[in-house]
This record gives sequence, C-alpha cells and structure tokens, in this order.
Amino acid sequence: MTMKPSNNIWIRRQQCSCGDWKCYIKFEGDDQTSASSQLVKSEAMPSSSLLEAVFTPYVGQIFKSDDDAFEYYSNFARKNGFSIRKARSTESQNLGVYRRDFVCYRSGFNQPRKKANVEHPRERKSVRCGCDAKLYLTKEIVDGVTQWYVSQFSNVHNHELLEDDQVRLLPAYRKIQEADQERILLLSKAGFPVNRIVKVLELEKGLQPGQLPFIEKDVRNFVRTCKKTVQENDALLTEKRENDTLELVEVCKAMMERDPDFLYDCTTDENGKVESIAWSYADSVRAYSVFGDVVTFDTTYRSITYGLLLGVWFGIDNNGKAIFFGCVLLQEENSRSFTWALQTFVRFMGGQHPQTILTDIDSGLGDAIARELPNTKHVICIWHILSKLSSWFALPLGSQYADFKADFDVLCHLESVEDFEHQWNLLVARFGLVSDKHIALLFLYRASWPLSFIRSYFVARMLTAEFSQSLDSFLKKILNAQTCLQAFFEQVGIATNLQNKTREGMQYMHIRTCMPIEEHARSILTPYAFNVLQHEIVLSMQYATTEMTNGSYLVRHYRKMDGEFLVIWMPENEQIHCSCKEYEHSGILCRHSLRVLTLKNYFELPEKFFLLRWRSETSSLAMDDQNAQIRSNDCAQTFHSLAETILTESMISKERFDYVHGELTGLLEHVRNMPVIDEFALNTAPNNVSE
Repeated sequence: MTMKPSNNIWIRRQQCSCGDWKCYIKFEGDDQTSASSQLVKSEAMPSSSLLEAVFTPYVGQIFKSDDDAFEYYSNFARKNGFSIRKARSTESQNLGVYRRDFVCYRSGFNQPRKKANVEHPRERKSVRCGCDAKLYLTKEIVDGVTQWYVSQFSNVHNHELLEDDQVRLLPAYRKIQEADQERILLLSKAGFPVNRIVKVLELEKGLQPGQLPFIEKDVRNFVRTCKKTVQENDALLTEKRENDTLELVEVCKAMMERDPDFLYDCTTDENGKVESIAWSYADSVRAYSVFGDVVTFDTTYRSITYGLLLGVWFGIDNNGKAIFFGCVLLQEENSRSFTWALQTFVRFMGGQHPQTILTDIDSGLGDAIARELPNTKHVICIWHILSKLSSWFALPLGSQYADFKADFDVLCHLESVEDFEHQWNLLVARFGLVSDKHIALLFLYRASWPLSFIRSYFVARMLTAEFSQSLDSFLKKILNAQTCLQAFFEQVGIATNLQNKTREGMQYMHIRTCMPIEEHARSILTPYAFNVLQHEIVLSMQYATTEMTNGSYLVRHYRKMDGEFLVIWMPENEQIHCSCKEYEHSGILCRHSLRVLTLKNYFELPEKFFLLRWRSETSSLAMDDQNAQIRSNDCAQTFHSLAETILTESMISKERFDYVHGELTGLLEHVRNMPVIDEFALNTAPNNVSE
C-alpha cells in the first residue's frame, strides 16, 4: 500500500514542547486533523440514525447496482452483529456478471489444506461454521436500464451474533483511514513500536484504549506490508531532499550574483550535504535598521517532505504590519541549530541585537537565545500558549475546560507578580492540576509570558491580535501548496516584494476630542500609531487625579475605586513614568500619563515621547536610505577610480608627487571649510537612525 503525497509540504509542528513522545499538539482550525478525527470517531462509533435507516432485506428488493446492494447488506449485518463477504458470481457472454452471492462471514467450511513439511505445523482455528445466512442478487434489464433484485434471502444464523462493541472488531469493519496510514508510517519511521503507535493515535484522537476502528494486529500488518514501499520511497525522498537543497543553494548563489546586497549562508555535514540554510534581502536589512528593536522568530511550521524546520524572522512596522526580516531552514531542532540560526541572523543585520525577541516555548531555542542574545529580553508569545491549551487540558478537564480557560485568560492579564502567583496557586488547586506536566512547564517559563512579568519589556504591540493576523496572513502567502524548495524560495521573494510595495496607505484618522495634544500627534504619527494614542487620549478624560506630597499623582477611573495607578512627573527633564508601564511596553503613552500631562497644561507632547519607529516620516526612511546608499556608492566608486589614477601618475617622479600632495592638501582644507547645506550632501551622508 502506497502513501498519497501531501498537497502541501509544510505542516504545523505537532510535537509538544514538554518533551513527552505521547504528547501531541492539535491546533484549532487544522481542518485535515479535525476531519480525520471525526472520521475515525464515526468509524469507531457508527451513527445510530444511519444504521436505523437500514431495514431487513427482502426478496424482490431492487438496487441500482450490486455495489449498492453489498453496502446495504453490510450496514444491515453490522447493525445485527455479523459481517458479510462476497461468495461466488455467475456470468454469461451476453449479460456479463448476472448473479452475485453475498454470505455471512461464517458461511461454509474451511477446506483442509495440505500440511507443510514441518515438525510442528500450526493449527489455525477457523471461524466458518456452515452458517446459511445469505443474500443472492440477480441482474435484469428493464426498458434498457440495468438493475439488480434480491432473488434469495435468509437471515438464519447458526452462531451467536455479536454486540456493538464486538462487531466493530470484525476484520470487515477494521479499516485504517488514509490520514491514519500517514501518521502510522511517520511514527514507524521515527522508531516507534506498534504498541506505542496505537497509544499515540488513541491520545491524539481523545479515545479510550481499544476504541480505534482497528487493532494492534492491523497496524503491525500494515507496517509490514508497507515496509518495502517505505524503504523505496525513503531512498527517493532522500535523493529529492539532497537535490532540492543543493538546488536552493545554487538559486541563492545566482540571486547574489544578480543582487550583491542579497544575503545567504548554509552549513553542511561531514559528507558535504546541506544541513541548514538562511537568507535575507537588502530591503529587509534596511527595514531592520529602523524596526529591528523587536523581532518575532516564528518556528510554527516544518516540512515532513524535507525534514526541515522553518524559521521566519518578523518585525512590526510603523503601520502595525508584519515585516519580513529573514528566513532559515534547519535540519535539527536543537540548541546547536538554533545557535547557528541566531548567529547568522545577527550577522545579516550588521551585528545589531534586538531589544526583545518573541518565540514559542522551546527549551533548545531558549538556551540559544540566552547564550547568543544575552542582553535581549525573551518573551513567549501568548497566542502560542493559548493555541495549545485545548490539546493540553481539554481531555483531562472535560466539562471543566471552559471554566479553566476563562480563568486562565484572566490570569494572563493580571498586572502584579504577586497577584499572578496567588491566583496561579488557586487555579492549579481548583482544577486538580498540581502534578500536571504542562502546568509545570508553564510555571517554569512564567518569567516570559504573563503580562505581570513582561509588562516592562518593549514589544511594540507585537502581542496584539492584529499583528498575529498580519503575521498569519504573510505565512499563508508563502506556505501554500509548494512542491519544492525552489518554488518556496521564489514565493518568499514575491511576498516580501509585495509587502514592501504595500506597506503604506492606511486610512486617514479624524480628530475626536479637539485637544491640541491630539492635533499635534496626528501630524507626527502614522495613522496606526495615532489611532492607538487617540484611544488613550479619549479614555484619559475619564480619569481623576490626586496629587501626592512628593509631586507624583494617583490616577483612578472616575467610576472604579480600585485599580489606581501611580504617575511620577519630573518637570526638570520632562520625564513621566506610570506604574502601568504601557509606554515601556508599546512605545505609546498611556491614558494615565496623558491625563497628568493635560493637567500640567501640555498642548503638545514632548518630542521624546514620539518614538521614531511610530512616526509617519519613517515610512519612507528605508527607501530614502536605499537611494542615499546608491548615490553614496556611486560617488565612492567615482572618487576611488580617480584617486587610483592620480596615485599612478604621481608616483612617476618626485616632482609630480610633491605637486599632487600640495594640491590635495589645499583641496581637502577647502572642502572641510565648506558649509553643509546642499541637499545632495545631506542625502548621501551616512544615515544612522536612532531614538
């Protein structure tokens, strides 16, 4: 039996980060997985309404085809505790097959076989006992239309009929669906024994032991039957992997020849075979110089076809959209591979480390980040955790899962560490999860995902649902049904170019409060950033302030008596700090700070509170930087060529050398004294953008 190739070479990583081989992540929205689960459950527990509709066959009953009749009789048999098989058929020269005999699976008797010439031949017990239950079909042609009618029927059995939980285990009803076949072969190739494969499938589908529509023997027979085919496919697949990865390297080399600013690197094993490869584009590097303060390293997808993990680096631009920084394909998912990936990415980006990096839970990746980016804050994306909750807790909690998820959502957004740890203990005790391995995993990484721990980390609004949707949109563009790595590489380039062309152009935002602060901010920020700040400005008017003796303020919502925030105002250097830490978290002032600044008669926010990454002028900064770099390179090449010629000519004699030296010295002094006001000089000067 051969496997049907998947339409898409990319799938979500399914192995749980807890490290347990039995733990398998099923993501919500994975249609294929959910469909296969439903199919298996329907096979394991057939619909009673479907079987109830099957009545007892009768002589004279008409069917359009013999296959329809067999399916009908099979459904009747399953409902009544037995299975059927096809017996003999009769055919003629004119009509072809004109008679079909369907009988009970225990019909007839086994014919004695010639015993093999062995010392102790194995005696196999036969299930056949001469049962006379049967259904005979005869074909007839009426008005030119072929039909089949029941010519004989008997429902008399000479054996005990089986109950529902037993009849499903008869060989006729034990079927391994295509999705399960692929999973079984994958686990078998990974070295899983048959009993563990069965256990994994039961856990993945949320079934009790023994509830699969097939048994361990079926799995063993299937693996044995496919072994030769799998070995042949593995040889072809290995060859395809090697050829395609080498082809990808050649494509990267060709790209570098066409575009010297294109970047790529790869590693090889001791046999010279490509292990990992990473690449980035000139536009991505330029964008990183402006928006590289926060980076998401997404490792959600991997390729079974190539055995490669896909890692994509993203940033967030000043319009709140995901922006591509780089891509890597890794053969291994361990600390060594992630270390190489991080080193390569930092080298691509000119050695500039991000302030914050966002990832999924992965111990190997976490170790690599701690080692290679020691001054970078590591945040685990909350949406990665939420996507795993169902796989982790839905089955053990059952009907309590909805309440658990609601409490967990509240827990994620608590503001103080003390509140989080107190509520965490209550949550664990309430749902009896003290010894749960996933609870232990989340608590181990608690410094990286709850808001109470990371509220002072700068994440530039990367944890919002809008950014998550933007990132997913980009991934869908590059992860459609690609059949090879070269096609994937080309798709990444197309998506990146399209992203660069459509980065600007958001809807114009109208004034809502007529406050001078709002009018001033609109002239500086992008519509996206202004929309966020405008929301805070509007809400700031609902807060009351109480001045403290030390010059700080307590800010509280006029209706809520709890949840007050401390705002510290330092007028000498126009510094303002709020205990909610929203500005440190997103780079946009919070409603509490805005309320105090309004109280202090600020009609325009100080320039320092408009981060460069959120300004509208930054949208064209990367392109201006590119044009300036091109002009600068042209100038450098022109002067370099001229200097080489002058050097060659001046070295012919001492007289020439003295003359050139004197003239160049005077020229340099004259140039240094010239005022720098020309637009050409400003545009070709090196652009070092910083806050």
